[in-house]
Amino acid sequence: MRSLTLAEARERSSLITITSYAVELDLDQGAEVFGSHTTARFTCAEPGAETWVDLKAHSVETVSLNGEPIDPDRVSDGRLALSGLAADNELVVAATMAYSHDGQGLHRATDPADDLDYVYGHLFLDAAPSVFACFDQPDLKAPYDVTVRAPLDWTVIGNGAATRTAPGTWVLATTKPLATYFVTVCAGPYVSVRDEHDGIPLGIHARASLREPLERHAAELFDVTKRSFDYFHGLFGIRYPFGEYHQVFVPEFNAGAMENPGCVTFRDQYLYRGAATRDELLTRANTVSHEMSHMWFGDIVTMRWWDDLWLNESFAEYMSHRALVDATEYTDAWVDSSIVRKVWGYGAERSPSTHPVAGVEALDAQSALQNFDGISYAKGAATLRQLIAYVGDDPFIAGVRAYLTDKSYGNGTLADFLGAIETASGKDLEAWSRAWLLTADRDTLSVDLEEQGGVVESAVVRRESPADRPADRPHAFDVAGWTDGREVARASVTVTGPETTLAGLEGTPEPAVVVPNASDLTWARVRLSDSTVAALPSQLAQVPDAQARAVVWSALIDGVHGATVSPDTFLDVFDASWPHESNSSILTRVAAYAEHRVVPWFVPRPAQDDALDRLNRAGSGLLERSGAGTTESLAAARLVAGTSDDAVLLRAWADGHGLPAGLEEDGDFRWIVVRNLASRGLVGADEIEAFRAKDDTLQGSLNALMCRASLPEADAKAWAWQQLTGREGRSNYEMIHLARGFWAAPDDDLVADYVSRYFTDVPAMSGWVGEDALSRVVLVAFPKVFTDETARLSARAISRDDLTPAVRRSLVDADAELREALASRATFGAAV
Repeated sequence: MRSLTLAEARERSSLITITSYAVELDLDQGAEVFGSHTTARFTCAEPGAETWVDLKAHSVETVSLNGEPIDPDRVSDGRLALSGLAADNELVVAATMAYSHDGQGLHRATDPADDLDYVYGHLFLDAAPSVFACFDQPDLKAPYDVTVRAPLDWTVIGNGAATRTAPGTWVLATTKPLATYFVTVCAGPYVSVRDEHDGIPLGIHARASLREPLERHAAELFDVTKRSFDYFHGLFGIRYPFGEYHQVFVPEFNAGAMENPGCVTFRDQYLYRGAATRDELLTRANTVSHEMSHMWFGDIVTMRWWDDLWLNESFAEYMSHRALVDATEYTDAWVDSSIVRKVWGYGAERSPSTHPVAGVEALDAQSALQNFDGISYAKGAATLRQLIAYVGDDPFIAGVRAYLTDKSYGNGTLADFLGAIETASGKDLEAWSRAWLLTADRDTLSVDLEEQGGVVESAVVRRESPADRPADRPHAFDVAGWTDGREVARASVTVTGPETTLAGLEGTPEPAVVVPNASDLTWARVRLSDSTVAALPSQLAQVPDAQARAVVWSALIDGVHGATVSPDTFLDVFDASWPHESNSSILTRVAAYAEHRVVPWFVPRPAQDDALDRLNRAGSGLLERSGAGTTESLAAARLVAGTSDDAVLLRAWADGHGLPAGLEEDGDFRWIVVRNLASRGLVGADEIEAFRAKDDTLQGSLNALMCRASLPEADAKAWAWQQLTGREGRSNYEMIHLARGFWAAPDDDLVADYVSRYFTDVPAMSGWVGEDALSRVVLVAFPKVFTDETARLSARAISRDDLTPAVRRSLVDADAELREALASRATFGAAV
């Protein structure tokens, strides 16, 4: 279906104003379809003019405009033309809609644990017309009255407080003006935990089979929720205006969460069934705070058009980390950002698809989705930190308050936001925004030291701007140095040119390790000196500053991807430093990166077994000396479970024998072991099914699919490929898990024939899979056969003119990662 263009959106918003929506949903019509009845009231600035309403229905029963019937067959390509508009209009549409299974629209999922069905709405971007007739663009906001008919044993939750007015009938309170993409309804036999804070009713909800983890994690979730409310109330000076605040953990969710006012939806993997590391709890707390900050920035004030969507996400990314550090126990949230979010963002910046943070005009709605990436989130947040360094924190918050107050329940633009900051700070931001927001790519920061007799004689920071995307970005950051665990130097600096003298380092002892951007205050490629890299195996574990250690690991990862750091060097540092790491985020994320990216992508196949053995030895050593049930023990056990080739150990763990303390009943941990066994051919499909029967849940079924796809057998690969790329009715999550397992193989020959098939079969799935879900499948399913032939086929596929925007963008990004792997192997393969 055609995507709304910016020109069309501007024309329609200049013509009409939406007064209200009344939406009635009948969710008691079976598992495939639901009834949708919409009454939309709107005014028209030019009576007699024409426009259209967006409608993506299974069937349309009746339509009337101002009491006059309209032929339902006039719906074409997701649009229903409306002509002869009056000054005041009432549009009534009765339709039947189809549930989705790809995480977009009104998604319906069956929990195999009890065969109960759950529904949730994810109307992001352009999915709202598949739920109700609407004028689907972010600047046409209106209040909603929603009524839901549902099976008698279902609970209904939505943007407004839900009241059961009769058996199976629920009425939701009238909302504040909302953009169409914020509307949601969650319905099913959800279980709930409720509380209240500062006059705000709170609810947390999940599938019935997740009652135990829901109740176990409720106190922590409520604590973060309450602390975030208090923090944002104080910071923004505006009380939360959307009534009740519900957080619903829903199945098969495409993203981490969605900031629907009053009814935030989360992926239900955040309700950890088994053991959770501290950084996993931090990640969840960050997501809770992130979505709450959107209640102000995004929900009270919404961007006018999708090309300013980055501002919502950058703001929430920054504010959630700030709130965790200032108001919760997770005071190391910025360390987590360095090793998780910024590593993701730097990857997006390395790709040919890199783009400026702002100023990329999205000519249609689907184009906007392509820039919804680590640049919009992580780089945007880092840019806001630099903006604060430039204007000051107090003027920044004053500007934010003014922007939110002035634009409440309406729409804003980047120009509006920057104008508010300029007024509050008295500083002109034109040059700053041109360099930081309107120019893609990043600078490279490095430090050159000259020493005499072990004392620093001169120190210079070098800032290199990309030659093909030059910019004059000011950077405020610090440089620090350590020797044998002792900080011997630290200096703050604002860099405004190619070279800046670091007078603060002159006369200090020469450090063994020098870290530019040690507190990770700016966005840049950090180039470590050769002497620092050489010293890391003996020095990094002794550096007491977790933030600086995260910056070093991020720089090493960046270097591996850029073929400036060999994977062997990375593994040398891992061997020496990782077993002594005390920060949970660094510990777990670096281990996962080593196992799932560095070894399989950058280490040549003949050397991969030895590399995995190095990881296994590191994990085993840490496991032996870690306290039972600690993050260290869990991280080490997971690494051993994924890398060990000890069939006796793996089979014992899979059967529940000799497990590390705290993992005796952990089904998710068992699946790590089973996947390892499956990929080595040490279990078969029947045994995988037996393990699934022990974990007869949604997550257990997904893991079983991944393990079956991992089996090193031709028949297993053929089956998995058909399930993945055929019209087999698989959900978005099922496709992702099949893709995760498929390319596991003892050698490339087993899956070589599927490389060319990928470039035809997967793009063709756009005929029945939504763009959001398919973009993820394209990335995960991209061939893990790292050859020049794969690169040739990939380049040819990207040049096709029939790809959807989401497929093309994901192919470009996956192709870039393939070429990074090829470049690294070509540079360092012989050494490894």
